[in-house]
Amino acid sequence: MTTPSKGALERAKFLTDGCDHVETLDELALRLDRGRPLRVYLGLDPTSPDLHVGHAVVLRLLQRFVDDGHDVILLIGDFTARIGDPSGRNALRPPLSDEQIESNMQTYAAQAGRVLDMSRVTLRYNSEWLSKLTFAEIYKLLSLTTVAQMLERNDFKQRYESGTPIALHEFVYPVAVAYDSVAMNVDVELGGSDQLFNLLISRPYQTHFGQDPEICITVPLLVGIDGVKKMSKSTGNHIALTDPPNEMFGKTMRIPDDVLAEYARLAVWWPAERVAALRHGLGAGTAAPMDEKKRIAEDLVALYHGPDAARAARDWFERTIQRGEIPAEMPELPLAGRETVVDLVVAAGFAESKRAAQRLIAEGGVRVDGTPVTDPKARWTADGPAVLQVGSRKFVRIIPE
Repeated sequence: MTTPSKGALERAKFLTDGCDHVETLDELALRLDRGRPLRVYLGLDPTSPDLHVGHAVVLRLLQRFVDDGHDVILLIGDFTARIGDPSGRNALRPPLSDEQIESNMQTYAAQAGRVLDMSRVTLRYNSEWLSKLTFAEIYKLLSLTTVAQMLERNDFKQRYESGTPIALHEFVYPVAVAYDSVAMNVDVELGGSDQLFNLLISRPYQTHFGQDPEICITVPLLVGIDGVKKMSKSTGNHIALTDPPNEMFGKTMRIPDDVLAEYARLAVWWPAERVAALRHGLGAGTAAPMDEKKRIAEDLVALYHGPDAARAARDWFERTIQRGEIPAEMPELPLAGRETVVDLVVAAGFAESKRAAQRLIAEGGVRVDGTPVTDPKARWTADGPAVLQVGSRKFVRIIPE
């Protein structure tokens, strides 16, 4: 095998800094030695309407390739979303309707643009080629991979050994993703660490079609604000890229202390030296977790909303959450003939239903101008504007007619 130049190897190390798997670094350096821009892609399936901070980890890596002058593609998996990615699943994924997929991907490009320079990124959809494959062509693709190879995946292996059903269409997903690489003839594919099997299976497919096998690069997964499971909207532990500043700050303040360094490294992109100093300070007891968490939360809000919004969000958190003050500014909601506190809690979007609102009241989570509401049937009696509060973070000013 040809040895890459020192310059190309250093450039490859820079491009993959912070990644947890590169297949392989020498191949990437050799491809860089060719002196042409590489075709690099990241695929995202629109399985939910929001991109979150966990997605931003790999989007940031993609932007690194943009800045290095490569031909970068953001691929929306509108076709593969119909199959459902089985990665990391211990049960069948519920299928999405065409309407759900269409709705989910409406704002993906705009949300990705909070991290990516979309003016230098090509947006594509894998229905361009996957929807045109005949059954005969699919049959040939499936013949390139064995069931034994599929069962090497940890999630499939665990489900098979435990007797949990694995549907045949789930085996099709990695094959479809492999064909994405073939259809676009890419040099590099990026993904999260849970996607490594899907990325690696693309290499022999490209070789079969006479292409150079892609370099597979994965990044660590960011855990959610529960500090346990990977960040995901389905588990409710996510911070959406579109969350308002106060909500983004407040969610970040809920992360456990033991994942502060991980959030500093993956969510707000602190330099390695600063992350190392944070780890040392937390371990030695010289760094206060609450203060560090506020710095991370403020930096996160600044990334997506700017420094002014970040400072305001921190001030809001310290006043309303830490000191228990009612904020000076909040949304307003007209009374509009609503007669009960329950009706207003639902109208404000603080509860999904009247029953949920009644439960909040029974649990002591609802206040009017700071006074707890104890009766689930309580009527709204304020003559003038009054503050309706649910929990410690949700406020709305009710305006009478």
